[in-house]
Amino acid sequence: MSNKCDQPNMDRRKMIGGAIAATGAMTIAPGVILHAASVSDEASSGADAKHRWGMLIDSNKCADGCSACVDACNTEHGLKGHGRPATDAVWIRPVKLKDKQTGRENRLVMMCQHCEHPPCVDVCPTNASFKRVDGIVLVDRHRCIGCRYCMMACPYKARSFIHEALTEQSVNAPRGKGCVESCTLCVHRVDDGVMQTACQEACAEEGHAAILFGDLNDPNSEISKTLKSTNSVQIRADLELNTGVRYLNL
Repeated sequence: MSNKCDQPNMDRRKMIGGAIAATGAMTIAPGVILHAASVSDEASSGADAKHRWGMLIDSNKCADGCSACVDACNTEHGLKGHGRPATDAVWIRPVKLKDKQTGRENRLVMMCQHCEHPPCVDVCPTNASFKRVDGIVLVDRHRCIGCRYCMMACPYKARSFIHEALTEQSVNAPRGKGCVESCTLCVHRVDDGVMQTACQEACAEEGHAAILFGDLNDPNSEISKTLKSTNSVQIRADLELNTGVRYLNL
């Protein structure tokens, strides 16, 4: 069975691309307009090159058995299970790391690491995977053909493929069957000027405060000050991707 049930074929994509190049936008259904990606579009979305949005996660504060951040992410973005965990969307997931010598375990949450040099963007044949000028890595579902090269390239297993037809979607995260998706750092909140992700908010409400979101380029931001005063690590730092998500106490 094809994994591109809801995706246009490449000939149609070329036609759409030509129409967009000529007009700058194309109406694909009543009330639905597909815009060509451009610097002006990105500027109007709220992306600004002076920022680099990122996250700091303290594994010592990440409580065993807590699912507040996962639940909040699912609610915020309308991610619903279909009774098949192997194919359900997972934008953020708890992970346990164990030191084989000492037996010490660390618990952390894993999501898209919003790399400065994202492998998912490098391998995408249609430019559906892209990085905004403010460091947020996203997927344009109109361009995604469901090839899943990005899923294979991601060293963090941070992307999901939509296998099911979707209904009652959240306006915060337009999604489509046959597309790949992942954590967006709650980009809709960022563009609305809300400097707190859904997972951070939920973690704080539970009293753990294990997640800190902010501007890595702003020396006066809480996240920048914390990174300067403590030793943080990147997952798979050896890959030199310069991730936007960092961890404490690993």
